[in-house]
Amino acid sequence: MNAKYVRQCLNGSLTDVVEMDAASNNSVEDVRAIREEVNFLPTLAKYRVYIIDEVHMLSTGAFNALLKTLEEPPKHVKFILATTEPQKLPPTILSRCQRFDFKTISEEDIIKRLKIVCKEADIEISEEALNIIAVLSEGAMRDSLSILERCIQDGVSSIDESKVKELIGIPKTISIQKIVKAIIDSNIEMLMKEVNDILQEGKDILNLLWEVIKYVNDILLYKVTKEAKLYNKNEIEQIKSLSEKISKEKLLNVIYELSILENNLKWSSQKRIMFEVGMIKLCINPDIDGLKELNDRITKLEEKIKQPPFNVGKSIARPEEKKQEGNKEEVSIGANIANPKASQKNVVSSIARPKEINTNTVHSNNMQEEWSKIVNNLKNSGKIILYTNLINTEANKVNDMIVEIIFPNGITAFGKTVLEKPENKQEIERLISMECGTTMKVKYVDNKNEVKNSINSTLSIEELANNLDIPIQISED
Repeated sequence: MNAKYVRQCLNGSLTDVVEMDAASNNSVEDVRAIREEVNFLPTLAKYRVYIIDEVHMLSTGAFNALLKTLEEPPKHVKFILATTEPQKLPPTILSRCQRFDFKTISEEDIIKRLKIVCKEADIEISEEALNIIAVLSEGAMRDSLSILERCIQDGVSSIDESKVKELIGIPKTISIQKIVKAIIDSNIEMLMKEVNDILQEGKDILNLLWEVIKYVNDILLYKVTKEAKLYNKNEIEQIKSLSEKISKEKLLNVIYELSILENNLKWSSQKRIMFEVGMIKLCINPDIDGLKELNDRITKLEEKIKQPPFNVGKSIARPEEKKQEGNKEEVSIGANIANPKASQKNVVSSIARPKEINTNTVHSNNMQEEWSKIVNNLKNSGKIILYTNLINTEANKVNDMIVEIIFPNGITAFGKTVLEKPENKQEIERLISMECGTTMKVKYVDNKNEVKNSINSTLSIEELANNLDIPIQISED
């Protein structure tokens, strides 16, 4: 196509190039009109060209009507299907087209082009304003020109950073910096004051949230690469100061939580309430409280280790003691650490009634109390399914590695399925390990099944005692 046809095409006088907006002309009748016209030869140009913009907006019937023409187009006809969402096109259409993916324009090239436009239009614009427009356009030249056009609508011949942010509805960087600083410092009062001041100016909540996410991301990138684009020296110093106060993991967590909040706000009718609650939640730092509680438990555990051990009773006597005590030695079965006086008497411990048999179990004085706290924490953290399946359960510390979760009323098949899920069991083991100050494993005990099998267990112990000639006393108390 020569220069003459190009000029005619640009000013819309070339009838051989037809453009159709599929967003507003997406019916079967609109496509049928094209099918009737394709048989006409071009008047001036070599080809008759049909440009269908936003083609993914066509209806299913319109796609079907267009399919026949695409399968066997006349030699003098070319179709250009433009879309930003090619995944929405039917496979039958895609298979009959050559696909060309256009890359986004770099920020440097957008700034160069904007400078040329501003120079020809006698518009003074600062470098900071150009950078902001280039970033907001996200690689689209058309969007950057639209933003520039909005900035000069009121007759302004000079554009700076604050002017662009004012027209777009973006809060000032200093306000965003104060919000992020309040989140890092867990300063709820400062956070709510800044948020209220920004919203009182009429700024959009979603724009504000987008700016906060972007600023936190810029802090993370600076922490990793030591680079911060679009910021002056003073702002970079502030970003550096904030990056030294927070870890990369915490920054990632803040970005993740803010992204979830952004998604929830889109479907909420109470955006401000949701936004304020979400921001306050970020100021509450559970990691600090958790670490403090863990350190306290480690200290208590270290104090217990320093104390002298209980004289539990002799399960296997040493050779020296055998010589001294002779036939007076007796073996203690199932000695209870929680009652050291009974074990110090070195007598045969009584076997509990069948309902209470639980050999080799070491009971922790505080385990049940701590377990109640763990179950309540599951409820407070929103893990209701786990909470409801663990109500009225008991916890026994078997040894330094295993904790039994006892179900006095038995466990249902559904409850067992829920509790045996790897993610749920890992969460319970994590909470118990936090309470115990060491890594623990969990074992579920169904008390109903234990009661059924307890009588056989007693008989087997009696037989074992008789075979080994061990003195034993069975008590029903």
